[in-house]
Parts: sequence; C-alpha cells; structure tokens
Amino acid sequence: MNPRSEDTDVETRRGTVTAEEDGRQRLEFRRSWPDPIEDVWSALTEPDRLARWIGTYDGERAPGATGTFTMTHEDQHAGDAMQIVACEPPHRLVVQWVQEQDGAGIWRIDLDLSVEAGRTVLRFVQVFPAEVDVVDFAMGWHWYLDKFDAVVTGRPQPGSWDEFAAEVGPAYGRAPEAGDQET
Repeated sequence: MNPRSEDTDVETRRGTVTAEEDGRQRLEFRRSWPDPIEDVWSALTEPDRLARWIGTYDGERAPGATGTFTMTHEDQHAGDAMQIVACEPPHRLVVQWVQEQDGAGIWRIDLDLSVEAGRTVLRFVQVFPAEVDVVDFAMGWHWYLDKFDAVVTGRPQPGSWDEFAAEVGPAYGRAPEAGDQET
C-alpha cells in the first residue's frame, strides 16, 4: 500500500471546472501516485482492475474500435456503445460514448498519464455543453477516481454514495441532503 501524500483531502482531490472559449465547461481532475506509470496504466485498462473501480468493457481494444461499456456501480444493467478514440500505452486513453442523461450528449473522456517529480500523474478531462449543471457529474467522477485510487494503492474503496456525497458535497457547493450520513 502506497501513501497518497498530497492527494489526501477533498480539496486536492476535487475536480475543477473552467470555461472554454466557446462557452463549454471543462471538468478536470489531477491525481498522482508514487507508483510506476505502467502500474497506473494497468489499473486504468486491464479488465480485472477496471471492473473493480468502474465497470467492464467488452470489445476490441484498439483505436477506432467500438465495444460495450457497462458502469457496474450504477443502477444501469445494459451497457453503452463506447468507442476508443485514442490509445497510446501507457500515456493516453481517450474514449467516448453517448450519454442521454441531463443533456450531456456525447461523453468524451481524455485520460493522460505522465511522470512529474517521480510521481505518476493522471489528468482526467471531460468537456460539457455550456448549459449542463456539471456539479453532479464532477462529484460522480470524484467518487470513481477515489475508487480508482483504491485499485492503484490497495486502500479501501470509498463508502456508499450517500456517505461520499455527505463528505465531498460541501466542497462542490452541495449541502448534504436529508438522509445523507455524515462521516
């Protein structure tokens, strides 16, 4: 198990939203680990490790390929068609799929790994239309990236969504809802 060091509090783990020149909203997370880039890439892409933090992908694993992606920690049971836009091991993975929820349209996720000061850095980027309320998506990706961190480091996964939302919601301007548990 490796220490997370600078990534231990909600503020350093929180996603940031900035406006693009065309008005779209850019959600970005940066996470880092002392682990080798190849190990972090493995947690990002190998089927058994991928399933532990986000879901499953069934299909060819090559740029331009389309397969079925199922987020196994969601209430959905059917998968979505996902395209691998770019795959440059162990540095870059770009995927996209249609997400009808809340007008988000096509979800394109850019995942870039680099090494900075001896640490492997993950940069996660998703761009949303100008009119989309990004906060809930940011909190959701925060939860998944905390799950990803657990796969990389061996630490326990975050608790239930309600516990997690009560912990991180205030950092995103969301007060805990009635029934959310304080941690």
